[in-house]
Amino acid sequence: MSPLRLLTPADLPQLVAVYREAVLSQTPTLYSAEQVQAWAHHAGSSDALVEPLLTGYGLASLGSQTGAEDALSIEAFGILHPEDRLALLYCRGRSSRQGRAGTILSALEQHAWSQGVARLRTEASQLSRPLLERRGWQVDAEETVLFAGTWFQRWRMVKALATPGQPIPCPLP
Repeated sequence: MSPLRLLTPADLPQLVAVYREAVLSQTPTLYSAEQVQAWAHHAGSSDALVEPLLTGYGLASLGSQTGAEDALSIEAFGILHPEDRLALLYCRGRSSRQGRAGTILSALEQHAWSQGVARLRTEASQLSRPLLERRGWQVDAEETVLFAGTWFQRWRMVKALATPGQPIPCPLP
């Protein structure tokens, strides 16, 4: 698995590209063509990534399977914004199913725990819900929301990070 690194403001163009490519490559069987297009182009046509990137805590997984020239490319990323909310978790289609999202999610959960967060929350898509459920997240509510001018179904999900008597996990290096 490739190493993780902290996101920086200079990563914004790559994050927009990862976001768009993740949606275009992985959601067409889950959503209508209208929904896929609205979602895929949202990050590039709005400031949806700017505030989380600048004020949140984000991690990137680097490198790809396509060759050395891509060793520094961002293949997946996740951002906590604020500290108790998983705001973004995206992975390029070519790098999906390699454990990148799970690795990022674990590191973000450990970071939140180290900051005193006892419970994380998020809004999950049809794509991310199965991953989150496998990793101990629970559905709190189902909702239909207007996003990028199109209606989407999503799930508010939560995960308890602290339970009585449970040791605090060791932070990642």
